[in-house]
Amino acid sequence: MQIAILGSGLMGGAIGRAWAQAGHNMTFSYARSQAKLDRLAQETGGSTAPVAEAVANADAILLSVHWSRIDDVLTQAGDLAGKTVLNCCVPLDEANETLVLGPTTSGAEELAKLRPQAQWVSCFNTNPSESFAPVRAQKPNPAPQTLMYGNSPQAKATAATLIKDAGFAPLDAGGLTTGRYAEPFAMFTAVLAYGQPGGPALTYRFSKL
Repeated sequence: MQIAILGSGLMGGAIGRAWAQAGHNMTFSYARSQAKLDRLAQETGGSTAPVAEAVANADAILLSVHWSRIDDVLTQAGDLAGKTVLNCCVPLDEANETLVLGPTTSGAEELAKLRPQAQWVSCFNTNPSESFAPVRAQKPNPAPQTLMYGNSPQAKATAATLIKDAGFAPLDAGGLTTGRYAEPFAMFTAVLAYGQPGGPALTYRFSKL
């Protein structure tokens, strides 16, 4: 699969490396530093491209930018008509401390309003970036989960495949309105990962008894 990574920071880099190891073709785009994009492309055997070009050639897109950059990156991306977009962004303020949306809406829902022609699925936003490499290396059984929510069954099917290729198990959590609860949960997982002993490589699994 040809995948465009829009935003190549910790999350974009970690997920892009995991997908490249699973055999996907990566195009990295949208970073403050072209050198960072070039380094990721070299590490993964991928490429770099401007946002519009990366999007046009992609079978799937990962949106992985700070919330303050959403308007800029979407402007460069265009209308995204028919594109499957996996969103791992959490709508945080500049200090990365407080959610700027909720409780009656979410980042997932607002993105779908901004680009209604796209097929949106939110996932990976509850998994710290530091967890991807250990999961790929250790291959725990059963695999740790990642929440997945969206309104398009087709896009969810694509997302589920890519979640498995990253070493995780997709946990279908419903439609985009689930973002109202999942985005605060992402803040909780961040507290556990970065504020508690044991290191940030946090994973989780839910089960029904």
